[in-house]
Amino acid sequence: MIRVLVADDEPLIRAGIRMILTSADDIDVVAEAGDGREAVEKARGGGVDVALLDIQMPVMDGLTALVELGRAAPKARVLILTTFGERDNVLRTLGHGGAGFLLKDSAPDELIQAVRAAAAGNAYLSPAATRHVADVLSATGATTRGEAARRRLDGLTTREREVLALLGEGLSNAHAGRRLHMSEATVKTYVSRILTKLDCDNRVQAALLARDAGLQPGGLQPGRAGTDRTERHFRTA
Repeated sequence: MIRVLVADDEPLIRAGIRMILTSADDIDVVAEAGDGREAVEKARGGGVDVALLDIQMPVMDGLTALVELGRAAPKARVLILTTFGERDNVLRTLGHGGAGFLLKDSAPDELIQAVRAAAAGNAYLSPAATRHVADVLSATGATTRGEAARRRLDGLTTREREVLALLGEGLSNAHAGRRLHMSEATVKTYVSRILTKLDCDNRVQAALLARDAGLQPGGLQPGRAGTDRTERHFRTA
């Protein structure tokens, strides 16, 4: 079981998060806190795998608690959950070792997916947060990184490039599927292939590559790999 601590100063919000998370068979909410300091104390001792923290809390805010948790419970992975998607908050979360950043309007299944990703040691960013990170990083060393990124994309098919371009825009699999007139399951298959071909650990890294390469939806160049067998398979299956 993935042991989760939920910290938010609003009891109703905590109750809603608990309800969503405990609907998953592999997640258990083992503690709740109304402020950052209480969250740090309840996580101390190693009984928490993932801490889900609101940013704006009394006594100690979520970003300060993130830093303190790094000392009190170093094995706990921290996800920041907030209504505020400002770029600075995203970058501070990642800079202080956070495992991810979610907005409170995220879908319930995205919250569960984020907790599972964090528990597995992976980073998770909401689509909005992905765009923030990509925008900031693309402003530094853009020319050198762009050339390297374009070389890495050479082996992708046209359809894989189309999917990757939408990842770069921060779209979820479901939204990308609607844009490309494909099922969500088909998009998921493409994403897996893209991550393997690009040697990326997660979709955030792939999205950053797409941004660095200047890949834009609707303005794509054919990949060297030619015809996409997966696309033909799903059209005829």
